[in-house]
This record gives sequence, structure tokens and C-alpha cells, in this order.
Amino acid sequence: MTSIYDNHALDLTSDLDFFSLLTCSYMRIVGRPLVQDGQGPGWLYNSAPFVVLAHNTEPDPRFIYANRTAQTCFEYSWDEFIALPSRLSAEQPDRAERQRLLDSVTRDGFVENGRGVRIAKSGRRFWIEKVTVWQLIDESGKRLGQAAIFLSWRDA
Repeated sequence: MTSIYDNHALDLTSDLDFFSLLTCSYMRIVGRPLVQDGQGPGWLYNSAPFVVLAHNTEPDPRFIYANRTAQTCFEYSWDEFIALPSRLSAEQPDRAERQRLLDSVTRDGFVENGRGVRIAKSGRRFWIEKVTVWQLIDESGKRLGQAAIFLSWRDA
């Protein structure tokens, strides 16, 4: 199943529809707001103090969104991130654990307090903890991907 978010050329950094998909699906599925009133797509991309990542529904999902905090954490630019299969955010030995987490999200709608080791572009390994991952589902119920947030990370 293809979606609009399978388009590699899409710039979602300030896209109001994508911001609405992120925030509304988070509220519906997780049950609390992702952002406070008045915080729009520009704030989420440029100023949010937490990592926000999203990938699409391709067979080998590719990142479609990574805010500036995510870019700092993983050491990839926007253009590098949105060309990256999301599985490459973890090293080979850690990918099975990552996939189990994503499978749980597919089954249950979201997972809270996830954790795992990830890898930055430089090869630096780091722990992410207290991760929330949720399904990106539009108002009609169509699944368009998955997104994740986490507040902090530490070197492994």
C-alpha cells in the first residue's frame, strides 16, 4: 500500500497536514497532547526539546520526518535522514529488538517506555529510553506510518 508519504521529495518540516497527522494520531491513540496550544509545526521541527521521528509504510520503511533534535542525536541532516531506511537507526544485532517493538505498535496502537540501543551516523552507540512509539493513522483510519518520541539519550 503506497501513501503520499512514500514520496522522497516531500518536505514535511512545516507541513500542516503532517503536523496534524502526528499530533492528532498521538492524541487519539496515546491519550494526551504531543504539543501545547500554540506550538505548531515550526516549533516541533526547530525547537522541541525531544526527538520526533516518523517512518512510512514502505516494505522497508524509510524515515519521512526527523526534527532538529533527532538530527542532532543521530548526526544526520534532513536530506540524509529522509533517504534512510529506519532499520539503519539500529545496528544489526539490535534490529530484532527494534522490530519486536514496532510489531507491538502495529498490534496495540502504541508502546510506551520502550528502550534500545541506536547508532548515530558517526558510529556512536547510544541508549534511548522512555520511548513512545505510535501508529500514524489518519481520520479515516488509514495507517500511514509510525512515529516515535523520546526526551533523552545517553552514550552506550
